[in-house]
Amino acid sequence: MSRYILIRRLRGPAFLLLVGIIALLHQADVLSWGHAWPLFLILAGVLLLAERAALASEGYPPYPGAMPGQYPASPYAPPAGEPVPPASTSTSIVPATQDDYERRGGQS
Repeated sequence: MSRYILIRRLRGPAFLLLVGIIALLHQADVLSWGHAWPLFLILAGVLLLAERAALASEGYPPYPGAMPGQYPASPYAPPAGEPVPPASTSTSIVPATQDDYERRGGQS
């Protein structure tokens, strides 16, 4: 099992453990629930950094586009060797020609 998956699976238990620790500290009048929210942000940040480090150690880029030219082929791209259709310059939802516009009573 990869380290990334292990860290992802430990995210829920880590937050549950933090809630338990905060409840214990609240019971001992050391920390109130209202002052504990930074601990949740810190835990989330540490877990995200650990996930990113695990992905980087496995050879994945740290974020999409970090390595130019490494994007997967688009499922909507035409197969290799076929010509690419020209891009449409129309901004309407249903493309219309000038003749269609004039038939509907439009002014040019």
